Amino acid sequence: MWLIFKKEFKELLRDKKTIIFMIGLPLLLFPAIFGVAFFFMSSAADKAENAVLKYAIVGETYAPEIVQSFNDASDKFEPVTIGDEIDYAKLIKDETLDFVLVIPESFDSDVLNSGQHKIQLYLNDAGLNKVMGRVSDIIDEYTDAFQQSAFAQLNLDETQQEALLKPIKIEKQNVADDREVWGERLGGMLPYFIFILCLQGAMAPAADLGAGEKERGTLETLLISPMDRHKLVLGKFFTVATAGIVTALITVSSMAIWGLVLSQGMAVEFVVEIMSMIGLVDFLLIFLMLVPVVAVFAAVLLSLSIYARSFKEAQSYMGSLIMVVIFPVIIAMMPGVELKGGWVWVPLTNVALAMKELFKGTMDYFALFGIFTSTAVIATGLIFFCIHWFNKEKVLFR
Repeated sequence: MWLIFKKEFKELLRDKKTIIFMIGLPLLLFPAIFGVAFFFMSSAADKAENAVLKYAIVGETYAPEIVQSFNDASDKFEPVTIGDEIDYAKLIKDETLDFVLVIPESFDSDVLNSGQHKIQLYLNDAGLNKVMGRVSDIIDEYTDAFQQSAFAQLNLDETQQEALLKPIKIEKQNVADDREVWGERLGGMLPYFIFILCLQGAMAPAADLGAGEKERGTLETLLISPMDRHKLVLGKFFTVATAGIVTALITVSSMAIWGLVLSQGMAVEFVVEIMSMIGLVDFLLIFLMLVPVVAVFAAVLLSLSIYARSFKEAQSYMGSLIMVVIFPVIIAMMPGVELKGGWVWVPLTNVALAMKELFKGTMDYFALFGIFTSTAVIATGLIFFCIHWFNKEKVLFR
């Protein structure tokens, strides 16, 4: 068995494609994904904030001060004359305008007599445009001025003003610390990337050691050797599993290393905050939980590869497996699904939930028994199935 493992693993290291999936992707993919996502989000937000918005004000004679405020901010707003056109939605969809402000005839600074004013803002709020926020910045100045004018007429002191503006105020006392908040937001996404990378890392060698051997005609040579079939399978299984575990190790290490580089070297405040919350023990537990998961992946991938007639057919089967892996992770991201009760025993979903709990710092370490046991039992069953599958001539020579 170890002779087969040694032979297969040496061949594995000579394959550039496998090395890329095992080392290159996990080492570079995490920082690349988050770096690119952060860059585009930041660029889009800056563009939306600094873009000059084309606008029209209907009923401008009723609020000349507001009109003047928009005119004064010419670096942010550009007025457009629309005549008698009243189909504001069409103008906005045609991108003639970014927004239309309709001021009512009753608009007056004496709100005690006129009551509340309703200014209509027409905009396309489907994209990231920040129109509402930028218009509110100007309107809010007049809202505050009108309020102060009304309070002065009523002769109210500051305490009375606050009570009138907000008779009942809810003071939020968040019992969750920052780690729990960020862990809930980011921890659910983590297994999605890690599972896919581990699967990709094991996929290339699995396809080569089963279907690849069939295509090259070297499988028959192995089968006529005096070695027991189960040892042949276990040698191949350990090769595929080792590739997956190396990928898992590099993925988790990459997270920790790039997190430290960004937090210490580049002093990115957000990353510093996250990394200061997560300990090395948490990263170690994440890696250890991935070991039986990788064993499950390796057994399934090797079974599919043995069944396939060609390398291409094996890749088709394995590509479909990604959807099967994503589904348990999606369940773990659903609201109300927690690492409690029966979920502790549901494979893959329990590991995804445990990763989130570790990030949050709320891990119930007794649940690790259920996680390791259920995943290890399934992995063992799949290994036995793989050996049984390899002993069937109709599967080997389809």
